[in-house]
Amino acid sequence: MRIATWNINSIRARHERALAVLERWDLDVLLLQETKCRPDQFPAAEFEAAGYEVAAHGLDQWNGVAILSRVGIEEVTVGFEGQPAFGKEGAEPKVEARAIGARCGGVGVWSLYVPNGRALDDPHYPYKLEFLAALRRAAGAQLAEDSSAQLLLAGDWNVVPSDADVWDPELFRGELYASDPEREAFHAFADAGFAEVTRGATEAPYTFWDYQRLRFPKNEGMRIDFAWASPALAGRVAAAHIDRNERKGKGASDHVPVVVELA
Repeated sequence: MRIATWNINSIRARHERALAVLERWDLDVLLLQETKCRPDQFPAAEFEAAGYEVAAHGLDQWNGVAILSRVGIEEVTVGFEGQPAFGKEGAEPKVEARAIGARCGGVGVWSLYVPNGRALDDPHYPYKLEFLAALRRAAGAQLAEDSSAQLLLAGDWNVVPSDADVWDPELFRGELYASDPEREAFHAFADAGFAEVTRGATEAPYTFWDYQRLRFPKNEGMRIDFAWASPALAGRVAAAHIDRNERKGKGASDHVPVVVELA
């Protein structure tokens, strides 16, 4: 079984690339982030024609998450228990389209788009930390309830967990993505019993290269797309891959797919 996670940066702009990724990697499940559309705008028919069921969650042209599966989609859940809301000053806070879960082929999968944080002094930063803490509590509670549960929390985490995950550690020292609170919030999932299972991917050191300043040709990237697995599922992980070539060519997303193979 193969499951991939990918921040596609607009499904309507890149649905053909998504279809190619499904075929190239022979994927059973594809978890998408930043789809940037409502469910009624999602090009589901094209994926259904390719044999995939679709579960999508989006509220407007921002954020958005989805699950594509050819091994069934059951128990679809939009958002997680305790997911925090966010709103600009003076606006009513709302729970954004940043999490969708389902059971696919016997595996409980979550497609997650962690808030960026924007800046250390921006209200989006504490919101990011609150989001990660709430997600850890929700996932940890589910694992505590059933230690044999097969769970995968995958997506764009918007955190650089270690200095090795960014092209210039000193440039990011104590800054957004690499601040101590962000790294602690990320690694807290290990304390909750989960294991990050994509470290075996060796095709590239990074999963994101900004569009600006020729970051991709210079290989100035960040590794911010990950998958945390429950113990029962982590034991089934046979390999992981980073599809670096997907960053090439006209119309590429700034992220690339990360693939997890299960025995």
